[in-house]
Amino acid sequence: MLIELREYTVRPGKRDEWVKMMEEEIIPFQIQNGITVLGSWIVEDDEGLYIWMRRFEDEEDRKKKYEAVYESDHWKNNLLPRVVELVDREKHRVKRLVGTGMSPIR
Repeated sequence: MLIELREYTVRPGKRDEWVKMMEEEIIPFQIQNGITVLGSWIVEDDEGLYIWMRRFEDEEDRKKKYEAVYESDHWKNNLLPRVVELVDREKHRVKRLVGTGMSPIR
C-alpha cells in the first residue's frame, strides 16, 4: 500500500474557493478515475495550508491513475488553469507514507 500525504499552499484569501473546488470537482474527478481519497483537511491556525491524503495499491497503480487524471483533457483544460490561480504549485509537498504494523491505515 502506498499513501500520499499532500500539503498545498493556498494563495491568500483563496482557501474557501480552493476547498469548494476540491470537494466539488477535483476529489470527485479523482475518485471517478479510481483514486482512493482518504481525507481532506484545512489547518485551524494556518489559513494557507491545505492537506489531503490518497491511497494506491503500489507504484504501478499510482502511475496508471496519475496518467488517467493528469494526462486527461479535462484536467489540462478545465481544472489545471484554475488550480494555478488558487494554489502555489511550487510549494506543493508530497510525502509517501508506509504504514507500520499497528497502523489502521495501510
